Amino acid sequence: MRYILAIDQGTTGSRAIIYDKRGRKVVSAYEEFPQYFPKPGWVEHDPEEIWKSVNNSIQKVLKKIPADKIQAIGITNQRETTVLWDKDTGKPVYNAIVWQCRRTASRCDRLKAIKGEREFFKKRTGLPIDAYFSATKIEWILKNVKGAFKKAQSEKLLFGTTDAWILWKLTGGKIHATDYTNASRTMLFNIEKLEWDKDILAKLRIPEQILPKVKKSSGIFGDTIKIGKLPAGIPISGIAGDQQAALFGQACFEPGTMKNTYGTGCFILLNTGRKKVVSMHGLITTIGCGFFGEPVYVLEGSVFIAGAAIHWIRDGLKLLTCGCESEKMAASLKDNAGVYFVPALTGLGAPYWDQNASGAIFGITRGTNGNHIVRAALEAMCYQTKDVLLAMQKDSGLKRE
Repeated sequence: MRYILAIDQGTTGSRAIIYDKRGRKVVSAYEEFPQYFPKPGWVEHDPEEIWKSVNNSIQKVLKKIPADKIQAIGITNQRETTVLWDKDTGKPVYNAIVWQCRRTASRCDRLKAIKGEREFFKKRTGLPIDAYFSATKIEWILKNVKGAFKKAQSEKLLFGTTDAWILWKLTGGKIHATDYTNASRTMLFNIEKLEWDKDILAKLRIPEQILPKVKKSSGIFGDTIKIGKLPAGIPISGIAGDQQAALFGQACFEPGTMKNTYGTGCFILLNTGRKKVVSMHGLITTIGCGFFGEPVYVLEGSVFIAGAAIHWIRDGLKLLTCGCESEKMAASLKDNAGVYFVPALTGLGAPYWDQNASGAIFGITRGTNGNHIVRAALEAMCYQTKDVLLAMQKDSGLKRE
């Protein structure tokens, strides 16, 4: 029996899953890694801890099946999260700046205040100017980490979203590449020409030589080196950002098909095929993966906080010990008793794009308890989803059946 190893590098942890040739899950392993919040609104990961979580998960599943039976590896990943590392030493020059991080919000506000810049970036990249995306995160590291810009100019620095970082590790530093879906999330990629946009790079003073090569989502990216139980020579043959991978996994190959995924955030994607739909209602235009791995256009509604609200209630407010308790707590109430939660813990994404928004809980009375807060957080996912669906209906012209 031959197997495929799938790596899912997520925002709070990494998972390795072994599938057989019929697509049936054989074994999986998951490992969380720490989240760092050095300042209000800042979110970071340690890239080495990301890699450790990936490698540990791989080693765990390879204890259960013969390693020499792995035929190929696929990678999916948290998008926009930005890693810069030294090309020679392989060491990150700074922590990964996570997609949720708002440290560059003021920089984005200054860009948006320049006449014509909003339209310029949206036309080229399909994206609004926002701290969510990688561009201003890269710019921040190059400006604020001593020696980083000089290294970038001298071709000693590499940038990647976490897929590129994991690929580089798996191939022993031989391959520096990404796919169209991840490149389209950087706010540096021209989604019409399908190439890095030199004008945007010049605006942000980002040297092009630090950027990875961009390839189709399906195809050979490189081969593994031997890492513990993982043998050398296994082809890494697929990469896609997590939400585009979910769109593909839900078989949304035809224009008009869509999916919604609930995780750290909530992301609704609609396949528009070869037609680039420019949203007038707060959605973004991005790139997905077609049936043969080719780039297709996608409308997306990105909600930043969904399951992460439950994590915050668990870790910050200590109202539950496990996310699995949330359903029982919410169901214990006949209604929400007028308690509403706006989960703008890292600003608001689609369709509002208010990067300065803060979270709020309304309707608290003397009778409010932890169950009400949990229920309000779960209901907030529904309200946010509805907001995006209504925007998507208006942009796409599609009607509910």
